[in-house]
Amino acid sequence: MNSETLKQRTKAYSISIAKLISNLPYNVINKNYSNQLVRCSSSVGANYRAACRAKSTADFINKLKIVEEE
Repeated sequence: MNSETLKQRTKAYSISIAKLISNLPYNVINKNYSNQLVRCSSSVGANYRAACRAKSTADFINKLKIVEEE
């Protein structure tokens, strides 16, 4: 798998999560979970794109560890 494929997959993941959230009923309980899920799903792709712009191999590995934690 190359970096472009993974970028596309993380974007598709974020979009599919957004579609899932939009289908949930809006209430007090779902509001907090929905917000957190949307933020987490989109941050994985953003952090991976940041890792692809790393200045060194060590920087790349460090940034990927952040992606892994998300």
